[in-house]
Amino acid sequence: MGSLRLTLCTGVLAAVAAAGPTASAADGGVSVSPSTPGPGSDLALRATGCTGTTGTAASKAFVSDVELTGGDGTLAGETRVRSMVGPGRYEVQVICGGDKSKSMKSHVTIGNASAAPSAPASPVAPVKAGGGGTAHLASVDAAATGPNTAHTVTGLVLVGAAAVAVVLRGTRRSRRTG
Repeated sequence: MGSLRLTLCTGVLAAVAAAGPTASAADGGVSVSPSTPGPGSDLALRATGCTGTTGTAASKAFVSDVELTGGDGTLAGETRVRSMVGPGRYEVQVICGGDKSKSMKSHVTIGNASAAPSAPASPVAPVKAGGGGTAHLASVDAAATGPNTAHTVTGLVLVGAAAVAVVLRGTRRSRRTG
């Protein structure tokens, strides 16, 4: 009995989640989420009825054309609404697979601008970027981080090995020519 109740609750939850805030055009099979985006907001598009796996959606309200991908008759993509677009209804044209004869038209309604931030965005502390982010390293004591005896010994061993290699190479060449 408990599993039947769980199954029914899960089914109802899935149906409610699928019917989230979207605007759909009955004539075109294009849905937009959120249903009334504001200027500068992100937007998800979904087109049903395209037979291909790619498509393009275009509107004067979008920052750029939307590349749609998917399969099984459903294509999806994301875009952003222009930040300076005015409120109103804008046409959205979806072209399925690059074939202009297979296109759908719909509309998206842009709402009023979202509330402006109360204070302009500005840093409240120094930003750790570029050379300025390494400034705290200059305050470290140079004597504590400089070369020590281990570094000196390693350097001398490497110099000695290089000198031996040069001498051996020179003696081998002189034996071959002489």
